[in-house]
Amino acid sequence: MKLSLCIGVALSCSVMAQPMEKNTVVGSKRFTESYVLGELVNQTLRDAGVQSIHRQGLGNTAIVIQALTTGQIDVYPEYTGTILREILKRSETQSSLSELNLWLKPKGLKVAIPLGFNNTYALAMRAEQAKALGVKRISDVANLSTEQQATLRIALSPEFKTRADGWSALVKNYRLTMKLGKVLEHGLAYDALARGDVDIVDAYSTDAAIAQKNLVLLEDDRKSFPRYDAILLMRSDFDEKSLQSLEGKLDEFTMAKLNGLAESGLSFEKVANVFLNTSANDQQSPTQLSRFFKLLFGPDFFTALRDHVLLVLISSTMALLVGIPLGILAYRRPRYAAWILGATGILQTIPSLALLTILIALLDQIGAVPAVLALFLYGLLPIVNATHISLVEVPSNLKEAALALGCNEWQLLLSIELPFARPVIMTGLASATVIGVGTCTLAALVGAGGFGDRIVAGLAVNDHALMLAGAIPAAMLALLAQIILTPKHKSKNI
Repeated sequence: MKLSLCIGVALSCSVMAQPMEKNTVVGSKRFTESYVLGELVNQTLRDAGVQSIHRQGLGNTAIVIQALTTGQIDVYPEYTGTILREILKRSETQSSLSELNLWLKPKGLKVAIPLGFNNTYALAMRAEQAKALGVKRISDVANLSTEQQATLRIALSPEFKTRADGWSALVKNYRLTMKLGKVLEHGLAYDALARGDVDIVDAYSTDAAIAQKNLVLLEDDRKSFPRYDAILLMRSDFDEKSLQSLEGKLDEFTMAKLNGLAESGLSFEKVANVFLNTSANDQQSPTQLSRFFKLLFGPDFFTALRDHVLLVLISSTMALLVGIPLGILAYRRPRYAAWILGATGILQTIPSLALLTILIALLDQIGAVPAVLALFLYGLLPIVNATHISLVEVPSNLKEAALALGCNEWQLLLSIELPFARPVIMTGLASATVIGVGTCTLAALVGAGGFGDRIVAGLAVNDHALMLAGAIPAAMLALLAQIILTPKHKSKNI
């Protein structure tokens, strides 16, 4: 009953965190170009008088499609190759809009508004290294000797490594024998390549870093990759008329220039405004230090703070209400203790992204609810463990004296055992809350908000100022929670 009540509170929180009026919701994935295009769509809708919001950085394709098909977003920028291979699971390398819409119709989706450019996947190398090896095409890499291939260090983004049109397709089409090395977020890979930490990374052909860091793209001479023409993917009932002005307005050069502005320090909102209203040449990029201080208490600070605190507060309260009874049960019924502690311990070992993905699939939605439930599950172990061990350590003479005075088991628990155990239980709650504050930053990947939005966006564009503007407030929240919840005078503890 208590758990149901708490879940209801979480649902209410999710509703309260969203604007009350009906908004068109624009989504985007967690890489620079998707953020920029999502904001272009968002501002174009607003200029047309449509109320809209932009839910940024919603993880990979599977998460964004989940949000689209369940009505949590209405439209987002996508690429024809991704739609064919990842969403429709088809083998074609190219198709018309009418064909795409025919295949998407059973899913309740459609495409419209081709944006005008092809942003294909590619492999990138440092120009000097490619020249030294005589490598211009991907097949040239495949033709290198086994010894030469063994020396090449390749790092792939998580999505490219697992996509059907990614690494597995290259291995099949080019018979590559190189072993995979590091897995790097897309925004970090170019710096690693330029420093010489790796030799080959997957790339997008419109990324500004290719020219900025003197990199070269290897020609896909066997046409392993389909065309990735930028287009808007939307729900079938979405009216795209307000977005017609974007059709065909971007080419590869312009898109690369906008990506460069975003990666040089301009916010996604300003980059979109540059394209829609002014000349990109007139914009100057601020320094990372000045941006940090501006971003730290930027206009989104109180919204991020509210979302972060609510997510942790609700999940920690749920963990406390469920964890204490479980700890009491493990103490009073020792034969169940191993099962209870083992189950909560196993939950703690599940990777955060895996748990969020499982909950999204089970709940059929993204946002605050799966995030709260994930944080609740991670918070159980410290509270259950603290409750169980602190009750076990209650001195036997106290219990014997209480029973001799006529206390029953419940009176003993409420009047003697729990008050004695309270400092240790509070220490467990402090640990659970600190875990929640840190893990909550990953909730941004499923659109739950908080300071994780800044961190995820900063990772996407390799912007240290933006990452720190999210990480430092989250760290301060964790420190504050530790100070407030840790009792000043502890009993004998765990």
